[in-house]
Amino acid sequence: MESPRTGRITLTRHTIEQEHRHPDSTGDFSGLLNAIATAVKIIANQVNRGRLAGLHGGAGSENVHGEAQHRLDLASNEVLVAETLWGGHLAGLASEELPDILPIPAPYRRGKYLLLFDPLDGSSNIDVNISVGTIFSVLRAPRPGEEPGLGDFLQPGVAQVGAGFALYGPATLLVLTTGDGVDAFTLDREVGAFVLTQPKLRIPEQAREFAINASNERFWEEPVRRYIAECLAGRSGPRGQDFNMRWVASLVADAYRILTRGGVFLYPADTRNADRPGRLRLMYECNPIAFLVEQAGGLASTGRERVMELAPTALHQRAPLVFGSRAEVERIERYHREPAGGAFDGSLFNVRSMFRAGR
Repeated sequence: MESPRTGRITLTRHTIEQEHRHPDSTGDFSGLLNAIATAVKIIANQVNRGRLAGLHGGAGSENVHGEAQHRLDLASNEVLVAETLWGGHLAGLASEELPDILPIPAPYRRGKYLLLFDPLDGSSNIDVNISVGTIFSVLRAPRPGEEPGLGDFLQPGVAQVGAGFALYGPATLLVLTTGDGVDAFTLDREVGAFVLTQPKLRIPEQAREFAINASNERFWEEPVRRYIAECLAGRSGPRGQDFNMRWVASLVADAYRILTRGGVFLYPADTRNADRPGRLRLMYECNPIAFLVEQAGGLASTGRERVMELAPTALHQRAPLVFGSRAEVERIERYHREPAGGAFDGSLFNVRSMFRAGR
């Protein structure tokens, strides 16, 4: 389907054309992507209506991670499940808001893909009208047509066949990769279709922006302290350039900014809990974002190793995540390899920094 306006390429046409390049394709993958796109349109409408939708505020419950659920978290989860359950494309799905996997039940046909998703990333921002989004990852079912078990989902990120996120901001965007670059689509509400607006996104190799939650500084490992101190030292420090800090507290918003402008995002390992070195969920946050970033020419790392090569051991496993412009991520990885003696002494810059020694 083409948009009536100037023959622009819609998501439907784009996915069908991609599948035509593979003679053995069955149309299941494009069907799944279009089901996800339909869910995104419904969620976007709920988000855009704000308090008029009656979905603001807490739901009075907690998810499997012990986090308070918002009404819009649960509504978004219901939409994604409802729109993808019956199409015959999936063998099963998993969500941040569900404690266990959800095999496709009878009488629906089971397909050859598995879907994992965070239905509403950044939902704590809803009440203050800041951008939120949906993140998803697609894997092949090891046993197509059969009821999947937990082990079928525990595949490393390199096994993904598709990934993407929706961003509900001033415009609703759908950013997608199927392993052949990254394309961004904008929802044209006048025709009800996602239209390709940013084909083949590429992350600049170098940039002068970083995103990190500064309130966790006291828990950071030394390599991260060193990197941030050097950025804050600006032109007077070892980097010889000024940096800007950006932090939206919405992973999809930070990821989209980096895909378009470059920079680096850090939610690093910290010292708070030895059993939980990272905060973001590996399967439906870290892996899909890493896939997109690598397909756009960037890097995604734990600080020590490639995120997509981690072997998952649990559905809701957490991991550190550092991603963005290649040169910056490589520098952070190098700092993790170097002995502590190489740390930059930023004490001369404490007057102009919130990161003062001893805090």
